[in-house]
Amino acid sequence: MTPALEHLQKQLKGLPGVGYRSAERIALHLLVEKPQKLPELVNALQAAAKSVRRCAKCGNLAEEEVCPICADERRATGQVCVVENVPDLAAIERSGAYRGRYHVLHGKLSPIRGVAPEDLNLGTLLERLTAGEINELILALSNDVEGEATCHFLTERLPSGESVKVTRIGFGLPSGGGVLYADAVTLKSALEGRRDYS
Repeated sequence: MTPALEHLQKQLKGLPGVGYRSAERIALHLLVEKPQKLPELVNALQAAAKSVRRCAKCGNLAEEEVCPICADERRATGQVCVVENVPDLAAIERSGAYRGRYHVLHGKLSPIRGVAPEDLNLGTLLERLTAGEINELILALSNDVEGEATCHFLTERLPSGESVKVTRIGFGLPSGGGVLYADAVTLKSALEGRRDYS
């Protein structure tokens, strides 16, 4: 293998879900079978890297200051579903079971991994709560110790005097399981079967 091919394979292997063999197959496919696709792929990656950023309101991916979900006036504005990351948001969107807004934390509390509250996207969520924009907070975090700790932390930080209903999805999600890996029917059931968390 050439040094350039090894470097490409190493970069591909760094992607989630791509192991050594998959990285090798992708690299060879791009270089041998579909070399005409390379410039298009490179352009798409560069364009996305240049234009995609975090939504100023919820933390989702956006090309404008706010993402299409936050900009959609047809969505329930007082209902906010808190998720760990963008893939979790995408999984819930695919389920078609939720038509409210979101807030992406970009992680969950984990003392073992060194993830503290200041490492999470909490500022705009607390601002939205304080401003009275939210009347229901749906906690759609992983059903594991770190997810539970993050849920507890969030409920403890609710502004005093605010009447915000806090619910937690969980029905249908296995213990230790993440939102990303649940199918649409399970996510729909989890959202419909949410329980009070406060």
